[in-house]
Amino acid sequence: MATEPKPLDDLFHDMLKDVYYAEKQILKALPKMAKAAKSPELKKAFETHREETEGHVERLGEVFELIGKAPRGKTCDAILGIIEEGKAVIEDYGDSPAIDAGLVASAQAVEHYEMARYGTLKAWAQQLGHKDAVKLLDATLAEETRTDKTLTQLGGAANTAATKKAA
Repeated sequence: MATEPKPLDDLFHDMLKDVYYAEKQILKALPKMAKAAKSPELKKAFETHREETEGHVERLGEVFELIGKAPRGKTCDAILGIIEEGKAVIEDYGDSPAIDAGLVASAQAVEHYEMARYGTLKAWAQQLGHKDAVKLLDATLAEETRTDKTLTQLGGAANTAATKKAA
């Protein structure tokens, strides 16, 4: 007997669990990144993003509610790998003038992962007719995009600082 192919609803729910887990891991990582940052602006950016990330977790909880599911995560190997790379940057460059440049690069890897996931979830929510979920996911996608732009600006200064002191 052939099994029914899994519908898009299931895939949407699976990716929602993946992103929920990822956001919870990011919440744990951001204070460590803020502590390791040398630039006061970068420290503040990580602290601000931690507050936003708490809001992302809350919004995801609302999306779970809208589709009639309990908010819970599913291990996301991708985010664990990206966070591990960030930890390695802190360990290897903690005393280096290049630390902020490395932290920005690590943080942008996280942001780009999230932007890809939220963009997909938003498209699927539209496809599935979850209009309220689309609004919630779009709000988070906009914040992640804004954070990425901020990191790009801070990265310019961090890269300059890293090369000046190394020369």
